[in-house]
Amino acid sequence: MIDKSKVAGVLLAGGLSRRMGGGDKCLRDLGGRPILTHIIERAAPQVGELVLNANGDPARFADFGLPVAADVVEGYAGPLAGVLTGLDWAAANAPEAEWLASFACDAPFFPADMVEKMLAAIEAGNADMACAVTHGRSHPVFGVWPLKLREELRKAMVEEEIRKVDLWTARYKLVEVDFPDVQTTVGPLDPFFNTNRPEDLEEAAGYLG
Repeated sequence: MIDKSKVAGVLLAGGLSRRMGGGDKCLRDLGGRPILTHIIERAAPQVGELVLNANGDPARFADFGLPVAADVVEGYAGPLAGVLTGLDWAAANAPEAEWLASFACDAPFFPADMVEKMLAAIEAGNADMACAVTHGRSHPVFGVWPLKLREELRKAMVEEEIRKVDLWTARYKLVEVDFPDVQTTVGPLDPFFNTNRPEDLEEAAGYLG
């Protein structure tokens, strides 16, 4: 078992949701509840403290009972900005945390043991960080990041203007953790299936059964 006090979590909801027609993807309905509710239920048990990374008026998330932190790098700088925001928030609010787990807010079926498996893989491979893989495709927004690299990430983003996750992680030892499909009543499901478009939401509702 992992010591959850050593792991903080960040839910990444800072994007522009262009393919969903704008607005907050995570507030769309899935099975009678907001997607964000499904996300919180899967993420919260895996970490000690949890923060929502979102830009704009935080009041729209008041019902979810989470602290909200806007990007610390301006200009919708992508998932890396969310990771850095989470690292900063953890450093200030989760004093025992050594790791940050990041979760996208548009993939409501991610594994309930994601953090545990990633930390085990980091330890086994003597790696710096981890990200998820399914079917040979990496999901860099689902990852575990060390707080000790917080200032290095800030420097890369602010001074070098790095925005792509892969460009930054290439500097370190990254372990990719492969996750199997989930068996559902309607067939196998990639646990990192995301609801980018309205038709994806319909498909996700089918997987809920």
